[in-house]
Amino acid sequence: MGKRILVQRRGRGTPNWQSPTHKRRGKVKYRYFKKGSEDTTAKIRDLIHDPGRGAPLAQILYEDGKKGLYLPPEGVFVGDTIHIGDKIKIKVGNILKLRNVPEGTRIYNIEGEPMDGGKFVRGSGTFGTVVSKDEKFANVKLPSQKSRKFLLDCRCTVGLVAGGGRTEKPFLKAGAKYHWMKTKHSVWPRTSGVAMTAASHPFGGGGHKSPHKPTTIGRNAPPGRKVGLIAARRTGLLRGRRIKQEQKK
Repeated sequence: MGKRILVQRRGRGTPNWQSPTHKRRGKVKYRYFKKGSEDTTAKIRDLIHDPGRGAPLAQILYEDGKKGLYLPPEGVFVGDTIHIGDKIKIKVGNILKLRNVPEGTRIYNIEGEPMDGGKFVRGSGTFGTVVSKDEKFANVKLPSQKSRKFLLDCRCTVGLVAGGGRTEKPFLKAGAKYHWMKTKHSVWPRTSGVAMTAASHPFGGGGHKSPHKPTTIGRNAPPGRKVGLIAARRTGLLRGRRIKQEQKK
């Protein structure tokens, strides 16, 4: 009797393949207050590591005595005070709405919609730049160099996310890379399908490394066969006119 191949076993989500989310410190979202009491302060009590996250986290204490998690910017220290509200200074670490942020300011942890807690630009060392504003939207240049419009009532934090340059440090040994990838719930080391046996992958087996079949597969293929270029609209290199046409689009 055969066994299910690696692709099928991993897709079931059994404990061997699950992400270790029980180690996480918690969600990092903006806290919202009742109307009329939005301007407040918080003090950074400690800087901590969150497994599975590149940037560090900060434990903060609000002036009303409640605790929370905060995505700190580059340059803050334990004991610093951050201000939250509309009528506050443009200072690194302060949280305010986009309508109150001047053009050219570096920001991060931007809300996609008002009161969603922060969705964009949260990776270590990243920042967005406020390019322009109109009556309703703010145009922000993201780390990908693309521009996106956000409503003026969306909150953001002034500065850039701490932990920049993290990827420049070498791992030095395979064990360090193994444990790092384990927290990310990523497949590592990654083995090519054509290098496997026929019992382990649809592209495996044979006298030489070749899929022995087309690598495109339909969206509704059964588990175990759904590997390769899934529901590909087109394959191969773009040449000649097609490149120019797609660049125009």
